[in-house]
Amino acid sequence: MATVLIPVPARDSDPSEVAVSRAVLSRDHTVVFATPGGEQATCDELMVTGEGLDPWSRVPGLKKLTVLGRVLRADEAARDAHRALLADPSWRSPIRWDAIKLDDVDGVLLPGGHRARGMREYLESPLLQDLVVDAFRRDLPVGAICHGVLLAARSIDPDTGRSVLHGRTTTALTWQLERTAWRLARRTRFWDPDYYRTYLEEPGQPEGYMSVQQEVTRALARPEDFLDTTDRVQASGRARDRLDDERPAFVVEDGNYVSARWPGDVHTFAKAFGKRL
Repeated sequence: MATVLIPVPARDSDPSEVAVSRAVLSRDHTVVFATPGGEQATCDELMVTGEGLDPWSRVPGLKKLTVLGRVLRADEAARDAHRALLADPSWRSPIRWDAIKLDDVDGVLLPGGHRARGMREYLESPLLQDLVVDAFRRDLPVGAICHGVLLAARSIDPDTGRSVLHGRTTTALTWQLERTAWRLARRTRFWDPDYYRTYLEEPGQPEGYMSVQQEVTRALARPEDFLDTTDRVQASGRARDRLDDERPAFVVEDGNYVSARWPGDVHTFAKAFGKRL
């Protein structure tokens, strides 16, 4: 039985990517969590409940009436996994980021999340970036999904001055998926129009320059090392995988490194990562 480390921010990680990964991996392995201060984290509640994603969500008494929110939130399997996550002693008593010791684990999994208020601390953490560099140097299995790939891309090996992903193939949250969700939320969650964008472009930067896909691609040896699917079902953003149905998922494997795009890939992603342990 291997031990898997999942570092998460204090708040706003994606509930599907955290909870389903834990549910799949904990069948055969031990999963431990780490947070900035060693206190229990909170996933993005909007993605758990769907409340707050419809245009009438701010009207008193109508917040719980979810239509679009029911589509965009975590699916039933992920919500079940999230309920189990909340009861997990490791989730309730995580270790601190600065207390992580890779000698004690056999693999590292990096989940994502998009809400800027919580995710930036995670994506910009020098502690976590150094951890990722060390994990790649040790050739430990590393899994990254969605914005978790951005954390890996920002992890610069001081010996080479390059990202640990330089020379590897990867996927991540694609600009197509990120842009579609962003444009939709600008209409429906109009009081918080950039909910789906962790980073926005500065004046003079073209649209999408600060998207996950474009920043990750800039860290790679070649633009073509960023892989995306041409399959209509996988690219639609409407179909999610299940434990017994990998058809909608798109996962990239490169040695001990496994990556995926979004919550719709998470069952297949976690299973692929588990095989590396």
